[in-house]
Amino acid sequence: MRLRPPLTPLIAALPSTVPFVGPEAQERERGRAFRARIGANESSFGPSPRVIARMAEIARDMWMYCDPDNFDLKVAAAAHHEVAVENVVVGEGIDGLLSLVARMYVAPGDAVVTSLGAYPTFNFHVAGVGGRLVAVPYVNDRESLDGLLAAVVKEKAPLVYLSNPDNPMGSWWEADEVTRFIEELPETTMLVLDEAYGELGPASALPPIDISRPNVIRMRTFSKAYGLAGIRCGYAIAETQVIRDFEKIRNHYGVSRMAQIAGVEALADRAYLETVVARVAAGRRRIADIAEQNGLKPLASATNFVTIDCGHDAAFALKVLQGLLSRDVFIRKPMAPGLDRCIRVSVGLDHELDIFAEELPGALAAARAN
Repeated sequence: MRLRPPLTPLIAALPSTVPFVGPEAQERERGRAFRARIGANESSFGPSPRVIARMAEIARDMWMYCDPDNFDLKVAAAAHHEVAVENVVVGEGIDGLLSLVARMYVAPGDAVVTSLGAYPTFNFHVAGVGGRLVAVPYVNDRESLDGLLAAVVKEKAPLVYLSNPDNPMGSWWEADEVTRFIEELPETTMLVLDEAYGELGPASALPPIDISRPNVIRMRTFSKAYGLAGIRCGYAIAETQVIRDFEKIRNHYGVSRMAQIAGVEALADRAYLETVVARVAAGRRRIADIAEQNGLKPLASATNFVTIDCGHDAAFALKVLQGLLSRDVFIRKPMAPGLDRCIRVSVGLDHELDIFAEELPGALAAARAN
């Protein structure tokens, strides 16, 4: 038997798991495509026509490497949020930035605080650097600010994660509550405030950006409201020295030229963003109506999805999900205890929600019969 180069002890000890099984992998396994792709919180509405036209125009220039400084996109993001260029770093979506944050602030064995059931990719990156996750249960289907704060203090955690608005429940905290949480955090604890859905929720949920505070990183993405999930581009806003520290380890050629230019155009087209926000709100109402017509309880949402309480236990919700998958409707569900009674449905195009409405009664009937 051949010998093989050894992994580091840390990596060798990790389980062979990934945060998500994509719809493409499921389609390959099933041998057929989904008719409704309403599970990954993408924007079926796509990017603005202005962005599409610009992408087509520059396709011939993709032989060039990207600008390793991401300069034009940083300038555009800084202007959009009324901060300095020195307060912005660009990365391969929020996922790529979370990987950097874990490397920057977590040493092997350090406690890292998050919510039980919150975004699993954050956990994936923390595990990859040897951090010890401390997960705080949701309370009333929201991340518990008091619970997170208590865990940070108890564990002396160098890093805490909060998404607002929240995935997977769609819930949110108002800005004054988030600000209170920030002010009560130890100064030695870095907060990752994931605002991937920030454009889609109420403006009252977003605290003013304070780039003087060195223990808060605000994260945004082009994957949701801007309809560019396939581009893999996002950015973080933080105090100047924090951004300099990102520069020490980020992948300088990680964001493609296409992503950089598309991001600039997307930020410029505010009228299209307003159109998408309105269409998402209408889609949320449609999903909620479908749920209620089938005797289910939709949760209030500030995102581009609606989480639906199936009214029974986790096993029943899983059967509903599986029933929809078997009917070619791709959705997902929370898996953490307390949240796992629910399914989660992304806003899609009208015909996709028509399919969901047609197939949900059969999936529920099958779940109840088993």
